[in-house]
Amino acid sequence: METRVVRTSTALNAYLGWPFLGQVFRVDRHVTARDGTHPRDETVCGLTDLTPAEADAATLGDDVRRHGGIETRLHYIQDMTYDEDRSQVRTHHGPRIMATVRNTAIGLLRSCGVTNIQRAVTHWGRHPDQVAHLLLG
Repeated sequence: METRVVRTSTALNAYLGWPFLGQVFRVDRHVTARDGTHPRDETVCGLTDLTPAEADAATLGDDVRRHGGIETRLHYIQDMTYDEDRSQVRTHHGPRIMATVRNTAIGLLRSCGVTNIQRAVTHWGRHPDQVAHLLLG
């Protein structure tokens, strides 16, 4: 169970002087397991180019929640399909490059209408000769 408090402000706009800064926001979350155990507090801070007239606190809170869902969904696929959390690529630009390659592969598969990324990666891994047909149409 989760309780959220979203606060917004334009007080920093003049101070920071960033041309596209609409407002800053803070989301305070209190999260508890359904059985009442494992309580934790989280705070997320952010900024947006949306003005208060374009996005109030409730709208920004919804946007942050949706963004978290996208992050969770993508990370889950990366970790379950590519075992990304145990990757040994850790130096220089390697981790970023590998994440880009994995995300590109996921995006290509989704653009081809694939709904089960894990199954598709397994299939194409067993049939690498067919990957060119996928890429070239």
